Amino acid sequence: MFGLQRIALVVGLLLTLSVKTSAQQNLNMLEHDAKPYYFGITLATNQSFYKLSHSKRFLATDSINVAEPLKTFGFNLGLLANARLSEHFDLRINPQLVFASKNLYYSETYGETPTTTKNIESILVSFPLQVKFKSDRIGNLRVYTIAGLKYDFDLASNARAKRAEELVKVKSGDYGFELGAGFEFYFESFIFSPEFKISNGLGNVHAPDKNLRYSNVIDQLHSRMLVFSIHLEG
Repeated sequence: MFGLQRIALVVGLLLTLSVKTSAQQNLNMLEHDAKPYYFGITLATNQSFYKLSHSKRFLATDSINVAEPLKTFGFNLGLLANARLSEHFDLRINPQLVFASKNLYYSETYGETPTTTKNIESILVSFPLQVKFKSDRIGNLRVYTIAGLKYDFDLASNARAKRAEELVKVKSGDYGFELGAGFEFYFESFIFSPEFKISNGLGNVHAPDKNLRYSNVIDQLHSRMLVFSIHLEG
């Protein structure tokens, strides 16, 4: 199965190879470049995981000898609003509903089950605010980069749950930064924009609970996500 990095690389190479052909064709949507704002939709796939740091209790105990994150895949659905700031800069808002799973793997010294995976399901409402830097058009192709900040709210957060089976709890709110790059491919009536970005959380989302042994070996959890998106813009 291709990783998100390979998918983005393949798309990038295919679109780059089309530059010469695009330059020889009629330019599509010339009026679009002067629009003060426009809208679109986003379809994406993500690979998410936690950056985990262990607590002092993990070093002191011998019952759990491994606690580490696992990478899993999910998908995003979103809307896009783009405002033109200048010839090469735009301001972009891209709210999304993100379905992700950040799982944790444990290995125990004792017990009937030597290995355990704890599934932490997330349904995030993500609010990214980005600045977009665009290159000059090359025929019907343009390259761009993005940088910005985001706030995520987890609708599936279990931080306040009291059930015993909630073995690792996470907070509902998180904030972070995003960096990425993509292509704008101009067709006659819409723009097809594949994009690859890194979306990292800066806050510690771990909600410690001294009564949960799998949680006690964790000090901090920081979210990490690689996203490959397709924007359809008009």
